[in-house]
Amino acid sequence: MVPLYRLDRLPFGQRRRKLAMSFATLERQILAGSGDLEYLWGLVKLALEDSSIDPVHRDELSALVSGPPENRDPLRVCNHARHALLGAIGTFPAEWDLVVPAGLAAVVDGPRTARPFFPGVCVYAEDIRSPFNLGSIFRTAEAFGAERLYASPLCAPMVHPRAVRSSMGTQDYLPHSVSSLDDLPGDLPVFALETGGTPLEDFEFPERGIVIIGSEELGVSPEGLKKAAYGRVTIPMYGLKASLNVGVAFGILMERWTSYLDCSASKPF
Repeated sequence: MVPLYRLDRLPFGQRRRKLAMSFATLERQILAGSGDLEYLWGLVKLALEDSSIDPVHRDELSALVSGPPENRDPLRVCNHARHALLGAIGTFPAEWDLVVPAGLAAVVDGPRTARPFFPGVCVYAEDIRSPFNLGSIFRTAEAFGAERLYASPLCAPMVHPRAVRSSMGTQDYLPHSVSSLDDLPGDLPVFALETGGTPLEDFEFPERGIVIIGSEELGVSPEGLKKAAYGRVTIPMYGLKASLNVGVAFGILMERWTSYLDCSASKPF
């Protein structure tokens, strides 16, 4: 970390960027259970001297550090200061630049067998071209307790930096592989998330199965629809565009599927 006295000597433009990076580093250290709080308060003091920070953000930051140190929330102070500085710089973070939550980091470091999941609940991502969307699908699949994720050979690479970042670390412990439709397990029913099917509220989800979600532009392929012998489920929409991002649509489906399994006494373990 850059000593405070050196930061204090920098021109405001350069100091602003160094402070933002320092707050990001401290945020990760605090999430990991460490972090020099005295150094944090010194960084905040320097940040509050910057007249380019939006006055509203400066007032909120000042309120967060008012009162005795033991009553302050270091993580919230650090996070707010970082975003205030990024706003002053004019560089706003994308979701994949955000810090992985502490709970998630703890699970990543623990044994994979401890991760709760619904046995047999799997997803097949078919030709998802956007690395951000693929990472989002990983994150959602893990959050709702999917056992495994399969990706078609034409998906964006799972190791693409944006896929890794938007997955928020879930790629590290959600089992996954690149597979063709023909390589999918033959003992699990397959259904597709696609227009023209049974409305979500009327669909009878399988206890175990694989849902196919199709590409952003073309949806599920004809071969995928043929593979989906269990059926086709559709999310009712009412807007003029009647269109959802594939990651959002997948999240809606997984919430409904896992709620259905909860009600049928099939619990994750």
